[in-house]
Amino acid sequence: MNRVEFFYDLSSPWTYMAFHAIRPVLAEAGTGMTLRPLLVGGVFNAVNEGVYANRANTQSPKSKALAKWTKEWAAYAGVPMNFPSPYHPLRSVHAMRFCCVLEENQQALDHFSRAAFEAYFRDQRNLDDPAELIAVADAAGLDGDALADMAQSQAVKDRLRTNTDEAIARGAFGSPTIFVDKEHMYFGNDQLPLVRARLLGEAQ
Repeated sequence: MNRVEFFYDLSSPWTYMAFHAIRPVLAEAGTGMTLRPLLVGGVFNAVNEGVYANRANTQSPKSKALAKWTKEWAAYAGVPMNFPSPYHPLRSVHAMRFCCVLEENQQALDHFSRAAFEAYFRDQRNLDDPAELIAVADAAGLDGDALADMAQSQAVKDRLRTNTDEAIARGAFGSPTIFVDKEHMYFGNDQLPLVRARLLGEAQ
């Protein structure tokens, strides 16, 4: 059984970093990770509306520092980061529905998510455009047209809402939200050392 649940939205740079940086932690702990797509805008609307005001004030000291740290963290994580893109902030509902279609096939979901992260954060492609999502899926060896059709089903829409509501109910306020052993919640790329300590039995 995977000890780690990774609730995520493809629009978050910190999630992109954590998606890669958590892999050595999982390998060291000898466990896997279950990917759980959510809609981070739904999380913000429910429990963290202040993020919108912070995002709008791009000249604040905090915003300027975060922009610098984002680049430094990306370099530290070893991921290409060409951010912000012209499509930031991304309306990610279409992309996350694609992910929900694949949720039962974790290997395919991991493969698509990796490709989608790179398409947005490296190549600055518009993942709000279903045609771009189809192209990303096709390039990843998946059937993009079939995914697009299934992404419009009510079952998939309901699944994305259910995942988002579950994360909120469990205490999430952003992406990525990481749970270890169902109980211990961590947020963001910078808390991966705490995830590691929990997995290795070193947490207090």
